[in-house]
Amino acid sequence: MKASLRIVLNILPDMFACRIVDLKYSLIKLRNAIGFPIFLIRNLNKERFTCPLCGYCGPFKDTNPSGRGLRKHAKCPKCDAAERHRLEYLIVNNLLNEIDSSVLKMVHFSPERCLKEFFVRRFGKYDTADLNMRCVDYRRVDLTKLPFADQTYDFVFVSSVLEYISDDEKAISEIRRILKPRGIAILNVPIIAEKTVEYPEPNAWHVRWAAGLDYFDRCNRYFSRVDKVSSDSFPSKYQLFIYENRTQGPAKEYALPLSIRGEKRIEVVAVCHV
Repeated sequence: MKASLRIVLNILPDMFACRIVDLKYSLIKLRNAIGFPIFLIRNLNKERFTCPLCGYCGPFKDTNPSGRGLRKHAKCPKCDAAERHRLEYLIVNNLLNEIDSSVLKMVHFSPERCLKEFFVRRFGKYDTADLNMRCVDYRRVDLTKLPFADQTYDFVFVSSVLEYISDDEKAISEIRRILKPRGIAILNVPIIAEKTVEYPEPNAWHVRWAAGLDYFDRCNRYFSRVDKVSSDSFPSKYQLFIYENRTQGPAKEYALPLSIRGEKRIEVVAVCHV
């Protein structure tokens, strides 16, 4: 279904392609609304949480992304925000409460739908960019060769993107280049190991490494201060931890450097200051 949609979008003019994307998300919202009462009835005894993005209170959805294994308490059934989205929202919201963001200009790479509306409300100028997505302000944008002038933006948001890029340090240096003095970059990659492990080439897990807490040390080379904000920095009612089972890998040669069997692990976001 997703592959077919991508093919259709690639042959349509931009305006119609974006309308199809909007229709897709409208249908997702409708599906969630229709299935919402049924989900609540089926999960009456499940642990309850609060979504900071939409205000929903109740059980969260378990997911099984790409058939890799169960991820418990992952998504808000109302707005589809996952663990990292909820954590990122709380971090950014705290940062913006201390500054007047209405005069700031931000760029959001590979924009997540559930965060986009929040950014539009809070920033004076909001741009989107991506290498492959069509319904963005700047298309075919390579993070290692950004088309923006030096000191263009006050705020840069990049979540779950750097793990796709081989020359990630070049991407980080480019992000730093386009930030204004006192600018901030939110950089997030999935932390799935104690120490970062580099792979010789991309694998079926679509990453070149298993990122560890040491991964963000490379950000220190380009920013004056890097704060690592983790899942346990906020109340547990928001359910910001990962309960993921990745024992069902696609093949032995694509195995992760450790087995992930559903144990609770933290999500970590780097807040990088110029």
